[in-house]
Amino acid sequence: MFRDNLMKVVESVEGGVAGLLMGFDGIAVESYAKPITDMDITTIGMEFSFILTQVRKAAEVLEVGGVEEVAIRAEQLQILVRVLSKDYFLALALGPGGNFGKGRYLLRMVAPKLQSELA
Repeated sequence: MFRDNLMKVVESVEGGVAGLLMGFDGIAVESYAKPITDMDITTIGMEFSFILTQVRKAAEVLEVGGVEEVAIRAEQLQILVRVLSKDYFLALALGPGGNFGKGRYLLRMVAPKLQSELA
């Protein structure tokens, strides 16, 4: 069921390349990448999971509340991250011209479904 939701998000946004459901421990629960890409979204997620953990700790120290969303923009890739719980996050990889706003919207809409499946 996780894969179906990831696939729907990736395929529904212009420039969508891959999606990932991962634990903050860096272990992937499920992933989906378009067949036309050779992107290893799991490796990308593992590398960024450490950074996301540090962002969460910084927010806690600063007492600004829980982290809900993080965006990373590089020349060749945009990554949107939606925190699902203290243990899991959802990530969407977009190409450089991908529809960032629609990606954020779709992650926000699918998050409750994934949260209920994780519970």
